[in-house]
Amino acid sequence: MGCGMATRRGFGALRRLPSKRWQASYTGPDLGRHTAPHTFAAKVDAEAWLAKEWALVNGDGWVAPKRRAELARRMAPPTFGEYARQWLADRSLKPRTREGYEHLLRRYLAPEFGDLLVSDLTPALVRRWWAGLFPEHPTVNARAYALLRAILTTAVTDELLASNPCRVRAASNPPTKKEIRPATLAELDVLVKEMPDQLGALVLLCAWCALRVGEVLELRRRDLDLNRGVVKVTRAVSWVRGQPIVGTPKSAAGTREVSVPPHIVPVLEQHMEKHVRPGADALLFPSMRDHQRHLQPTVLHTAWRKARAAAGREDLRIHDLRHTGATMAAMTGATLAELQARLGHSTVAAALRYQHAAQGRDAEIAAKLSDLARPPQGE
Repeated sequence: MGCGMATRRGFGALRRLPSKRWQASYTGPDLGRHTAPHTFAAKVDAEAWLAKEWALVNGDGWVAPKRRAELARRMAPPTFGEYARQWLADRSLKPRTREGYEHLLRRYLAPEFGDLLVSDLTPALVRRWWAGLFPEHPTVNARAYALLRAILTTAVTDELLASNPCRVRAASNPPTKKEIRPATLAELDVLVKEMPDQLGALVLLCAWCALRVGEVLELRRRDLDLNRGVVKVTRAVSWVRGQPIVGTPKSAAGTREVSVPPHIVPVLEQHMEKHVRPGADALLFPSMRDHQRHLQPTVLHTAWRKARAAAGREDLRIHDLRHTGATMAAMTGATLAELQARLGHSTVAAALRYQHAAQGRDAEIAAKLSDLARPPQGE
């Protein structure tokens, strides 16, 4: 029999393909033509498949072969890679957060666990993976472990695992960050002066209003009400794969109105007059080449590095201006609730950190006051 010719049978048909493999098909109870989901190396194997289909057709539970294969795939135990990708897809995440999780999954988790069934993950496997991570990157390691633990916690809920195999003590806790030293008033003056003229006001808003950089870079003319002395924070911009993504602030509490310290209002008024285009939607700090586009982070950080060097603060990140503003607000005696509202925090934990920092500064001031009260040595 030549290639491509069909063999008629009492039930179904066989066809030998040019590849010399066999294809089997039949007409089902739905009067549709159903082909085997794969071809067969031997004719006897194709005949065996038809025999099984004949038995199903004559029973009560026949389902089309293609549909059965689809159901089988859905019912099959997932690999960690499959489950993790679906876990990410099912979650509403900020673009930057999603990008970070995808990186951790691709770089740290998938190479080790991707092809394993979720049900095959054990504490020993997780512990061995953790021990093999590079100790030079403790923060990233902690984030990767935390993501793994979160995914597998959901797997326990879905009854794919009896218990979570992530049991390495304190592995998801990043190392204690070095203490951030707030900028002094004198250093802030230098930073403002050394930044490009159109970015000096950005430093003031980040420091004195304790705003996040992404919040400041999305501010528009309509968001700054200098008659009332408030800045309205309702959006933030983040950069994902080189593109600006505008969304809501970091947390629900991030949407807020922040009172502007009166002494920086004249500087902001001058900035609005000199550097901001007319129109309610005009960006306060646009790209230096295109006023309709957001300022690129690389441009901002290049200018920032020069300014902080001039201020003698090579250690100071631009985000630390927010820490500076929060600490100064705490030093005025602001309550935890007031700090939480001003900073846009969902919990009091972060606000408490700034209050503690202010208390530490107050103790330092008290010690210096005592120095003034002591008589000079030698008298």
